[in-house]
Amino acid sequence: MDKEIYNYFTTLIEKISGISYNLDKEYLIEKKLNELAQSLGYKDIKELYLKAKSSLTLNLLDDIIDALTTNETYFFRDNHPFEALKNYILPELLKRQKEIFIWSAGCSTGQEPYTIAMILTEYFSQYLTTHKIFIYATDISKKSLERAKKGIYNQIEINRGLSENFLIKYFKKINVYWEINDKIKKMVKFEHLNLLEIDKKVKQNFDIIFCRYVLIYFSEEIKKKVFISLWNKLKPKGYLFLGATEFPPLTFPDMERKIFGKTICYCKK
Repeated sequence: MDKEIYNYFTTLIEKISGISYNLDKEYLIEKKLNELAQSLGYKDIKELYLKAKSSLTLNLLDDIIDALTTNETYFFRDNHPFEALKNYILPELLKRQKEIFIWSAGCSTGQEPYTIAMILTEYFSQYLTTHKIFIYATDISKKSLERAKKGIYNQIEINRGLSENFLIKYFKKINVYWEINDKIKKMVKFEHLNLLEIDKKVKQNFDIIFCRYVLIYFSEEIKKKVFISLWNKLKPKGYLFLGATEFPPLTFPDMERKIFGKTICYCKK
């Protein structure tokens, strides 16, 4: 791919979303942009580039963001954070308070927040009428959010992490797809959010924040900025989860590292 075109798209994405691409991702960028160009009716990447450079509409920008952001996710991803949630954190919070606010930041197509909703329904159903439990899920990709709101998944997505018990209880078959039931859907509020705009757009503070495998795509400077914003949105005695291979880019005086089984998370003192 022409270096000028590569630099244009990667600079645009980093400026808008904070996501930083290394040169070793050039093949991936080219593949995704080729697919986008074809889907939009352009002859090739160069024609897409010329259109974006001369008249970048909001719709085209959304299409570029959707194409170049990573949407890797699956139900019960890594599993052990959800074991920590089920066995330690939710019992503690439900005993301590009547309102619990949970945020899945970078929720992609919805598997993570729906996993949390299923855990609440499966193991803590008695609290759903006595407590206010709010699950907020956000992503920068509008296309991913539309899929998340529909709650419809193909067989490959269903096979990744979801047990037969949960499939039978919480999904219904529609032709070759599976749709999550309305009760679970209604427990999650999906919203479009660029994590660079947390301070401006997120008004609520949270007891639990999941931001897993998101910060790894940012430059070090943006990673720190977003992490500060996430930490500021965490309530005292709240818990922040990062990906299993991730470490906080910063530490704070009120940060305490907690270990629950195989999971490490960070509690605000």
